[in-house]
Amino acid sequence: MGNTVGSYETTHWHKRWIPVKKSIHLTSRQKELILGSLLGDGAMRVGKGSINANFKVEHGLQQKAYVEWKYSILRPFVFTGPKISYRYGLSKEPYPKSWWFRTVRHPELSTIYRMFYRGEGYRCGRKITPASLQKDLTPLVLAVWIMDDGSYAKGSIELSTYAFTKREIFFLQYCLRKGFSVEASLVSDRDRGYRLYCTRAGTKRLIEIIRVHIIPSMQYKIGLATP
Repeated sequence: MGNTVGSYETTHWHKRWIPVKKSIHLTSRQKELILGSLLGDGAMRVGKGSINANFKVEHGLQQKAYVEWKYSILRPFVFTGPKISYRYGLSKEPYPKSWWFRTVRHPELSTIYRMFYRGEGYRCGRKITPASLQKDLTPLVLAVWIMDDGSYAKGSIELSTYAFTKREIFFLQYCLRKGFSVEASLVSDRDRGYRLYCTRAGTKRLIEIIRVHIIPSMQYKIGLATP
């Protein structure tokens, strides 16, 4: 005999949240946060058998405040708050690895998903850099991208762009130059791929643009604090 109670509760839960999902819409701030995250550590997924995509945030334990900041902005789309992800060591003992949360699935998230991922359905491969990024790259998008994947050393900001192809990184370089007059060059990192390395002048310009959006715990990403 099947678990009819469990099935009923699951169905009832989904029906209960349908009007909630229909009532929420992405604000410009929420969309910019997601775009910046997708250039960095963020990920989206359409589950098997699902129609719409969701968005996942996950960062290291030391970046709890950053996860909570993202959650505070995306909260209308998140029904379960941030929690710790555990991994298992050689002795099978669990240990905390990261803080994470995931949004609900939503048609407006699917629109962003189709911008950043190739193919259709739940097996769609890696992220790409969409052509629309040139007009979508705002100071907040830049700030989130740098808080996700940026690092600061010796007066320069570097961006880990290993997830993208060389051609896509050239496009990101072009977007920085065209949209913000920020000069950056590609640096090969052996087998990992390429990083974007901002010149010192470009770094100063970049910090001027994004500083207002960098939260206190992430100031070290632009050289204004220690990690």
